[in-house]
Amino acid sequence: MSILATLAVLALAALHAYILVLEMFLWTTPRARAAFGTTAEFAAETKALAANQGLYNGFLAAGLVWGAVASDPVGFQVSVFFLVCVAIAGIYGAVTASRRIIFVQTVPALAALALVLLAR
Repeated sequence: MSILATLAVLALAALHAYILVLEMFLWTTPRARAAFGTTAEFAAETKALAANQGLYNGFLAAGLVWGAVASDPVGFQVSVFFLVCVAIAGIYGAVTASRRIIFVQTVPALAALALVLLAR
């Protein structure tokens, strides 16, 4: 992969690692509540669910890092797989939770995917 494609994949991995931290460890804090638009009561009631969701974001981050550092053809294949997973998760989140997710998750994933495919 090109340096630009690799950096895009790693940036998306960093975003998902940040989301992991927000959902798993900071869910009830004012910062996470502001990011996700939740109340203190809702955050307290859904803490375990958010932690589970955070874990999935961590798996996405790990897969993206794997794709960025693995040599081709595995790096390319893993990157494509996890970028498509992120894009689909973003579409689902936009439909079920907040339309904003399409811009936070799906658009960056598709941009990184385009860079990865162009670098091939």
